[in-house]
Amino acid sequence: MNTQTLEQMKQLRLYGMHRAFDSSLSPQSISYTNDELVAYLIQSEWDDRQNRKIERLTKTARFRYNAVMEAIDFDASRGLDKNQIQRLANCDFIKQKQNILITGSTGVGKSYIASAIGHQACSLGYKVIYYNANKLFTILKTSKADGSYLKQINKLEKQDLLILDDFGLKALDAINRHALMEIIEDRHGEHSIIIASQLPVEAWHEVIGEQTIADAILDRLVHNTHRIEIKGESMRKKMKNNH
Repeated sequence: MNTQTLEQMKQLRLYGMHRAFDSSLSPQSISYTNDELVAYLIQSEWDDRQNRKIERLTKTARFRYNAVMEAIDFDASRGLDKNQIQRLANCDFIKQKQNILITGSTGVGKSYIASAIGHQACSLGYKVIYYNANKLFTILKTSKADGSYLKQINKLEKQDLLILDDFGLKALDAINRHALMEIIEDRHGEHSIIIASQLPVEAWHEVIGEQTIADAILDRLVHNTHRIEIKGESMRKKMKNNH
């Protein structure tokens, strides 16, 4: 009978329950009362589904780094506010539809912090997607040519959190400027965005170009925003020197 039960659990895709029931049958297992066994099976199935959901969300996000909050270096030279970063880690900013702008020179760990917050958001069940800004603009430009632009924009719009990394390495042309405007407009007051850039926010105007659009974009971005400015030398250089 147990073999049949296990087989049916498998067919019903109750993988967590299947594993738990299987281990409860071993002679070394704790003896459960009926209600304890039911609670144990349900909890195991629940945990299994949660873990699979987090795995799926993390895979779909395509992070640049497999980053975790615990590994962020709060060395005084980096000028990071530990309380601020830990507050952002609970992802309330996503609930409140706020943005995060991370700036600092090359290699100081902007992408890592953005990815760590993104991973955290996935673990809380939020839909996240990570893009290098130039790559995203290239994808959108190509999609304009092949007619899949709206599909791409809708995909972005569905995310609870969009992470745009390495923003501002290239000045935007008219097509990219309008694409950025559309993305920011869609997310404003609806969903969150994290932008990481080597340039201080004051210099973004120039990168975006065309004053009226730049004003409109920055006005929406800077409103309701957490700013993280990372100081200090390149973490990549530091790591090389330590090895």
